[in-house]
Amino acid sequence: MTNPTPLHNRHRTVLPDWLALYYENPIELTHGEGRHVWDADGNRYLDFFGGILTTMTAHALPEVTKAVAEQAGRIIHSSTLYLNRPMIELAERVAALSGIPDARVFFTTSGTEANDTALLLATTYRRSNQILAMRNSYHGRSFSTVSITGNRGWSPTSLSPLQTYYVHGAVRTRGPFAHLDDTAFTAAAVADLEDVLGQARGGVAALIAEPVQGVGGFTSPPDGLYGAFREVLDRHGILWISDEVQTGWGRTGDHFWGWQAHAQNGPPDILTFAKGIGNGMSIGGVVARAEVMNCLDSNSISTFGGSPVTMAAGVANLGYLLEHDLQGNARRVGGLLLERLRGIAATVPAVREVRGRGLMAGIELTRPGTDEADPDAASAVLEAAREGGLLLGKGGGHNTSVLRIAPPLSLTVAEAEEGAEILEQALHQVNRVE
Repeated sequence: MTNPTPLHNRHRTVLPDWLALYYENPIELTHGEGRHVWDADGNRYLDFFGGILTTMTAHALPEVTKAVAEQAGRIIHSSTLYLNRPMIELAERVAALSGIPDARVFFTTSGTEANDTALLLATTYRRSNQILAMRNSYHGRSFSTVSITGNRGWSPTSLSPLQTYYVHGAVRTRGPFAHLDDTAFTAAAVADLEDVLGQARGGVAALIAEPVQGVGGFTSPPDGLYGAFREVLDRHGILWISDEVQTGWGRTGDHFWGWQAHAQNGPPDILTFAKGIGNGMSIGGVVARAEVMNCLDSNSISTFGGSPVTMAAGVANLGYLLEHDLQGNARRVGGLLLERLRGIAATVPAVREVRGRGLMAGIELTRPGTDEADPDAASAVLEAAREGGLLLGKGGGHNTSVLRIAPPLSLTVAEAEEGAEILEQALHQVNRVE
């Protein structure tokens, strides 16, 4: 291992120890184009993580950079105390796409803040601080969102303003129901939900759930599970919050929103989003039916949420995504990539499972012949892939042993094959497959 760079030394001097960095020798990314980025040493990488699923369309997308520059040349900031044309235009488009009737939209600067706002709305509307969340979940890093995060690696405190009950069902291939078929799995998870509600004091405010868990390692339940949950929730008047921070905007290929795989009993009451809509600009938000959104009885604003510059970026980015059918591209190219990854996995004993949909794929690594997570192997593959010119992410439940793959939605077939080839070499190198 070479000595840390001067920039890394400066980072360690002034930033918190708990601020995570990838790689033994962290890299500084200086610019990007399309699906590629470059570091300060001039090395070029195929980006299969997109700034944690945030660079949704492409790096340096001309339509977005042009919209940002033009808006910045007019006015950068005004706050929500004044009428804001780009914010209204983006809200109109998001409301129409959300599937929620009589929708209202509130913009924030991050997914954490969006989920925080959703919890504020739900607990105010229901006059209860009780929340249902999924095991292995992640919803942000604020005090309230940490308290509903079911993944211990990202939950630094047990203190909470909320009383949280954790429900089974979000992880299909682990846990007490893993041996069941999809129908029986869903029935068992619904029974567990009913049992959990029997432990609550009544008046639970909401269930919050990621249709595909992000930090948890791209795990998901059988299609229809949250729709089945909805029948139970409706009987009790409990709201359903769909956390679409990582699954929104067509990334899963089959659907524009993750909740649509569970839509048999209608849309969620509240939907949260962030990451990809800004293509790197700080945008988050909440969509809710008017009755829920308007339940707050005091004034509120957002100083930076709905900024004219970020909203201009969002309008341009969303327009590009829809006009170029990037959801369809995620379905087509993502399907080919998943098929290729499963073929690779068959030659690597350490790969327990390849899962995902669209351009959202996870490769879980375990010690061969066991179900024991192998975070060291995941870190080693991450390093080897970087050496080969590919950037990946990591995630997982009790231990971070899942490689997370989520490239920009404009990924080409040739780039998918290139990335799969680099990843195959990295897996074989780490697992000594001849």
